[in-house]
Amino acid sequence: MLHRFAIVSALTAGLLGTAVHAADRTGALPPQAAATTESLPAATDVRVGGDDKMTRFVVDLTQKIDVTAFALANPYRVVVDLPQIAFRLSPQAADQARGLVKAFRYGLIMQGGSRIVLDTKGPVRVDKAFVIDATGDQPARLVVDLSTTDSDSFNRAASLETRAPRSPAVKPSEIAPKPSGDPRPLIVLDPGHGGIDNGAKAASGELEKDVVLQFAQTLRARLEASGKYQIAMTRSDDTFIALSERVKFARAHGAALFVSIHADAIPKGEGQAEGATVYTLSENASDAEAARLAESENKADVIAGIDLTAEPGDVANILVDLAQRETKTYSGQFARTLVGELKSTARLHKNPMKSAGFKVLTAPDVPSVLVELGYMSTKDDLKLLTSTAWQAKTAAALAQAVDTYFAPRLARGAMRAN
Repeated sequence: MLHRFAIVSALTAGLLGTAVHAADRTGALPPQAAATTESLPAATDVRVGGDDKMTRFVVDLTQKIDVTAFALANPYRVVVDLPQIAFRLSPQAADQARGLVKAFRYGLIMQGGSRIVLDTKGPVRVDKAFVIDATGDQPARLVVDLSTTDSDSFNRAASLETRAPRSPAVKPSEIAPKPSGDPRPLIVLDPGHGGIDNGAKAASGELEKDVVLQFAQTLRARLEASGKYQIAMTRSDDTFIALSERVKFARAHGAALFVSIHADAIPKGEGQAEGATVYTLSENASDAEAARLAESENKADVIAGIDLTAEPGDVANILVDLAQRETKTYSGQFARTLVGELKSTARLHKNPMKSAGFKVLTAPDVPSVLVELGYMSTKDDLKLLTSTAWQAKTAAALAQAVDTYFAPRLARGAMRAN
């Protein structure tokens, strides 16, 4: 919300339009995608220096690029937007914390665009944000200089500032509309997280965003093979999608069911848990763990550096009309059916059906559930989550739950057709 710096430099033609390729079902990039990634500018090293008054954040780059930088509040953070680049940083790169920067993350924010988000200890001013050319044996470098400020100064600067929207429009790819007269239900699969938002991370390095995308692709193939349904996915590659856009996507396409797919993790020092859980929307969480998870999942947009000042923050406002009550009933019906099917194929949490205020489940006219397949933080669960055989078996159980849920409707449609 402070100063925005646009540093213009020569840019490789077509870079901003570079496509993002989906990983195949083994998690490996196809050869064409790998070649595209190799051709992108790359971040190769990162350093943070300074103190609680002034801090410099530096990223080594393989070539000069354009950048913009701006600050946001609630919580305080600095967003650095870049064209799509390859992050070739060590796994420990984001562990650096110094001066005004308490943590940072990076990744794809949209097709053709990358982002770095710096979590700061309080309100800061972006003094400089620029990229310098490579010189001699020194690489091109992105430099962001921050200095501390007070909340009043921060807010005054924000209120006086006029500029373009602070965050890019991050929307899932459009799908073709349903053919006229096609009676098949449209099911939207929503792999959680993506791009800059990794989701949960296993101790051995596996990322939730990759695990759930792989599972969603397996489930999609299973459902499409039946020929009974139309299937759409909010994301089919490693791209970040804002929570509100996931909901809008389902509503805009007239979804008959929305299934958001995740894999949980218990914070260090808070014990251990295992098994799958199915969640529905509720203003009041069913227990403390459900409340913790909803709070964590609802921070996805903050993690990605989205400006939420214009976003409604109260899930309760959506739980008011009669249409929502009917939708909640259908959501609960599918959740119970799914838990019943998973009993025979997957390990379930001790309380496998819960509810909480998940933003991604707030479509008032689309029955919606959020499935936590297991715990990335539990060794035995992780072994299953990353197993192709387990994914296929669990996808079959979920597909059977879909069949059971839609059976009455499909039967009525068949009778009318005859």
